[in-house]
Amino acid sequence: MADSGASSTAPAGRPSDLRARVQVLLPLPLSSAYDYRAPNNLKLRRGDIVRVPLGRRTVTGVVWGEGTDEVPEERLKTVLHRHDCPPLPDDLCRLVDWVADYTLSIRGAVLRMALRAPHALEPPRARIAYRLTGTSPAKLTPARRRVLAVCEDGLARGMAALVREAGVSASVVKGLVLSGALSQVSFIDEPAAPAPDLTRLSVVLSDDQARAVAEIRTRLGGGYSVTLLDGVTGAGKTEVYFEAIAATLAAGKQALILVPEIALTAQWLGRFERRFGVRPIEWHSDIPPPRRRWGWRAIARGRVGVVVGARSALFLPFSNLGLIVVDEEHDGAFKQTEGVVYNARDMAVVRAHLAGIPIVLASATPSLETAVNVASGRYQLAQLPARHGAAALPTIEVVDMRATPPPRGRWLSDALAARVDNTLAASEQGLLFLNRRGYAPLTLCRVCGHRLQCPNCSTWLVEHRLTARLQCHHCGYGTAPPKLCPECGAADRLAACGPGVERLAEEAAERFPSARIAIMASDTVMGPNAAEALIERMTARDIDILIGTQIVAKGHHFPYLTTIGVVDADLGLAGGDLRAAERTFQLLHQVSGRAGRAERPGHVLLQTYMPEHPVMEALASGDRDEFLRRESESRRAQGMPPFGRLAALIVSGPNEAQVRETARSLGANAPHDAGTRVLGPALAPLAMLRGRHRQRLLLKTTRAINIQFLVRKWLERVEVPNAVRVRVDIDPYTFM
Repeated sequence: MADSGASSTAPAGRPSDLRARVQVLLPLPLSSAYDYRAPNNLKLRRGDIVRVPLGRRTVTGVVWGEGTDEVPEERLKTVLHRHDCPPLPDDLCRLVDWVADYTLSIRGAVLRMALRAPHALEPPRARIAYRLTGTSPAKLTPARRRVLAVCEDGLARGMAALVREAGVSASVVKGLVLSGALSQVSFIDEPAAPAPDLTRLSVVLSDDQARAVAEIRTRLGGGYSVTLLDGVTGAGKTEVYFEAIAATLAAGKQALILVPEIALTAQWLGRFERRFGVRPIEWHSDIPPPRRRWGWRAIARGRVGVVVGARSALFLPFSNLGLIVVDEEHDGAFKQTEGVVYNARDMAVVRAHLAGIPIVLASATPSLETAVNVASGRYQLAQLPARHGAAALPTIEVVDMRATPPPRGRWLSDALAARVDNTLAASEQGLLFLNRRGYAPLTLCRVCGHRLQCPNCSTWLVEHRLTARLQCHHCGYGTAPPKLCPECGAADRLAACGPGVERLAEEAAERFPSARIAIMASDTVMGPNAAEALIERMTARDIDILIGTQIVAKGHHFPYLTTIGVVDADLGLAGGDLRAAERTFQLLHQVSGRAGRAERPGHVLLQTYMPEHPVMEALASGDRDEFLRRESESRRAQGMPPFGRLAALIVSGPNEAQVRETARSLGANAPHDAGTRVLGPALAPLAMLRGRHRQRLLLKTTRAINIQFLVRKWLERVEVPNAVRVRVDIDPYTFM
């Protein structure tokens, strides 16, 4: 795409020049765009990124369309200048509007997600380089000769490169400049990303993979489509969509891969590099500002072919997007619950529709929403029913903890311990899974029963013995463990209750004293580099037993991992959450899928106090489709998503009485249309979060009702105090 800052010629597909009055949307908590006057010498179009005055300051905004003529001419302020960068593409501008309307979010807050690299809006600073002039210096020392010899190829070099290559000091180069032998030149370096090699092959595709590739390729370049790539764990889904990416790049277009957690992509990046010879551009919160600035501009200018990223990558300014892939599409991490509340998977489908391109949703455990869309014919299906190569799916055994409980204060059953012993004896690896961070989820006083609670949230403090801290996993509050009970003053009477991964590691070290043990949790693996280092240790077999939370479940391939023990398989089933059974099945199925991914057979033991639960029965039988059928029937009977619609209103504020009164007023003014039902107000399960009191209401409707319109009208009937916030969550994923 041509750079609108450097040319007034509209590229293909660009709207025509706007009139002298334009609307500019600002990335601020503002719902509407503001009118501005365009200078006579500046032809502006929708998507152009500009600087405009706002009160006594200047801010960046985006031209959103024609002005409204509602502001008198004498009150109009003038656009100051257009940034020297490509405009936001039309499909991204339309996505901003769509997300704002669908989620009932402030439009400026959604735009802010598309402008998260403000330094990228200006070109990088010019760099100084040096090259030969053709004039010989009067005095030629050996050092000067080396510099001139390096420069004989005619290339301009920066000071650091020239000093390094010639093996001289900077003063030698400066002396040659003063003598006239070298001249200074300035240049702006905006390199393109290394081009992927489309001819490389990392694996030989199976017949199932080849068929899936052929099915997806028929939809490339043919406009909008959604394909579910449904394959069992270890079937090679990644290699299939790699081929779709290769075809997209061959057509000169860009590809975006969304992943639920970027810290877990170390093995994925290695597989990509083996397939294409280079790594893709990464986009996530840990990217350093210089790389973020370069990446944003390179993506906007079409100089990047493939981007892999977390949710925020969906709002990047791709100039020629041709394919979107959502890996692990079922994962709850795609739901953003702070700020603009949206599901990146669903909004990725929207962006694909707006751009008129295909999207692939990949999963071994598709969400019920996606499965229903496939069944109704809205989405296409490509299947991989078997594991790739000689690998077979693991056997899954349910351990009834009611019949064979471990000793008091222990968490590993005899059956699981015996299986791990056999695994270690065979020089294979084991994984113990417990979805609880830290050492213990609760600390209480044995004398008075006092429980150590977060002062900002209605949650217990989690003990982290490795760091000697008590931590709140919701607001981040932390403190050192007290020596005395804060309630009764008793000494040495505080007891850790229940297990976390640290406590499980302590037990494993006692049960398997010769084993090398490591913990993999979000607070022990800080960022992509730490994750990659731990994965390399596991792959190199420097770890015998890996103990982890849900981050071990996603996409990892460890050839010698043959035994998996799920310590508390029932953990996610408590609380009556709408999606509790679905999420638990998905998580445990994905965890189980880490076992036996090579030639060695895998075995999984699920420790449960509810072996008769449908989730446990489905996991043991391996009948995923039957589980989805039963879950679908239950949701349909209740009119719950995906067969009905939900919207949550979360009322919060520092003053409990104000929050309670606002929630009561919302309840009194709730809609009573046919096909609607409002539950609440009621205290939220997390009645206090980050120092704010919370109440919830839940609106339930049929799919025929425009739930956004209903909520908007509902909110208009209630006056909300300034200190109280009402957050709307369309299609809520959790109910905390």
